[in-house]
Amino acid sequence: MESVADLTAAEDVLLFVNAAVAATGQDEFHTGRERQTWSVDFLHEYMLVNYRDLYAAALALGINDRNKSRIVQRLLSSGADAAPAQRAVEGRLIRRALRDLPASRVYRLFTALQKAKVNNRRTRAVMREWLAARPDLGFEAVKYRGAFKRAAVHAHLDLDGLPGEAGDELAAFLFAPKATGKFRTPLFETWRRAHYERAAVFELPYTVAEGFAAAHRIPRGAFLEGIAPQLTGKERLRLQRSGGEAVALDAAALGRMPLTRLAAYVLAIPADEREERRAELTGALRAAARRTAGDRAGTWGAVAAVLDDSYSASGSTEKRRRPLVVALAAHFLLEALAGEYRPLWLSGNDDALLAKPRGVTALGERILDALETGPETLVVVSDGWDNAPAGLAAEVLRVWAVRLDPQRRTAIVHLNPVFDADGIGVRRLAPGVPTAGIRDAEDLPELVAFARFDDGRSGIAELRAAVDARVERWLAEEDR
Repeated sequence: MESVADLTAAEDVLLFVNAAVAATGQDEFHTGRERQTWSVDFLHEYMLVNYRDLYAAALALGINDRNKSRIVQRLLSSGADAAPAQRAVEGRLIRRALRDLPASRVYRLFTALQKAKVNNRRTRAVMREWLAARPDLGFEAVKYRGAFKRAAVHAHLDLDGLPGEAGDELAAFLFAPKATGKFRTPLFETWRRAHYERAAVFELPYTVAEGFAAAHRIPRGAFLEGIAPQLTGKERLRLQRSGGEAVALDAAALGRMPLTRLAAYVLAIPADEREERRAELTGALRAAARRTAGDRAGTWGAVAAVLDDSYSASGSTEKRRRPLVVALAAHFLLEALAGEYRPLWLSGNDDALLAKPRGVTALGERILDALETGPETLVVVSDGWDNAPAGLAAEVLRVWAVRLDPQRRTAIVHLNPVFDADGIGVRRLAPGVPTAGIRDAEDLPELVAFARFDDGRSGIAELRAAVDARVERWLAEEDR
C-alpha cells in the first residue's frame, strides 16, 4: 500500500506537469499573466529542488514549449547540483528537447542564458552542438541575426568551423557586414542589397523583410503580395485576419494543417462564411483528426464528450477563443477515436462547425446527460468553472462514483486548457476525477492515458515507472 508521502509526491509531480502543459505565460479569462508567472515560477523551483530527475523527465511529457525552455534553462543553470549520472541523462533530454523546439524559441532561450550569465562548460557545449547541427545557418543568421550573434559570443563559437556554404562568411556577416563589401553567400548578399534596393526585400524571410519594407515605405498590401512566396505555413496562418487574398490558404494547405491549428483557423472565420464552406472545412477537420488518431481510430468504444462553449471559452485578448479551439479540435478527434460517439456542448449547440462562446458554464447538467447514456469513457473539456449552479458538477460526479458506478465502469477524464494561477494548477471538477492540462488536442490520447495516475490512488513508484518508460521511448526517437 502506498504511503501518504508517496501519494503526495505523485500529486506534486502531476500538478506540475498539468501546469506546464496549460500555462503559457499569457492572460487567461479569469486571471492575468502576473499571477500566472508567480505561480509557475514557484512550481518550477519546487520541482527542481525536490524532484530534479522527474523535473528533467517532464521534457518528455508533452509540456508546452515555453515551459520546456524554462526547464532547460534551470537545468543548465544548476548542473553542479546533479550527480554525474543524472547530468548525463539531463544532457540527452536537453538535446532532444532543443531539437523539437522551434528555432525562435531556442534563440530566445540562448539570449536568456546570456542575460543570466549562465556560461558553464555544459551550457557552452549544448549551444555549440545545437548551432553546429542546424541545417541552414545562413538563413538563421539572417532571420535571428541579433540572437545568433549573442549566442555565438556566449558559447565561444568558432564560426569559421561551422558547416555549410555560409560558414566562412558568418563572422563577417554578424560582426562587420558594412566592411565586407559583397557577400558570396546569396542570402547575405540579398540582405546587404535590401538596405538600398526595394526588390531585394521580397527575397528575404518575412520577419526580416518587414523591417526593410517599413524603411522603404512599401505599402502593406503590396508588401504582403510580394512576400507571399516566402511565408512559412505558420506565418501565413497568422496573417489570415489581416493579409487578404495575398496570403489566403488553399485547399492543399488546409489539408496539411495540424488539427488544433486548423480548429483555430476555422473559428476565426465569420459564421456565415463557415456555413458557406461547410463541406470544405468539415472535411479538413475530419481528415486532420483521422491523421492524428492513426491506428487508434475507432478503438475507444462508446465515448461521450462534454464540451465547454460557455462565455469563458472566449479566452483572453492574448489567447482569443483558445479554450473553444481546443474543445472543437477535441470534438473531431474523439469522433475519430470512438466506435460510438455522443458530443454534448454546454450551450445545447448541435453544430460543432458554428460553435461560439456563449452563456454560463452549466457543467453539472451536461455531465448528467452524458452519464445517462452509459458510455465507456466520458471526456470533459472545460476550464472547470462550474457556475450554474456552482458545485453541481462535483456533486453529480460524487454521487455517480459512490452510488451508481462504484466499480468505475465508466472512465471519466477532465481535460482543462486553462491554467488557474490562484489554484497553482488547472482547476479540478471534483476530487477523485482525473484532471490533466491540455494545450493541443493532438495530445489528448496520451493525456487520457496519463490522467489515470491522477485518481488519488497511484503513488510515486508507479508514476516513476510510467515516466521512465515514456522518457526511454522519447530518447529512442533521437537516434532515428
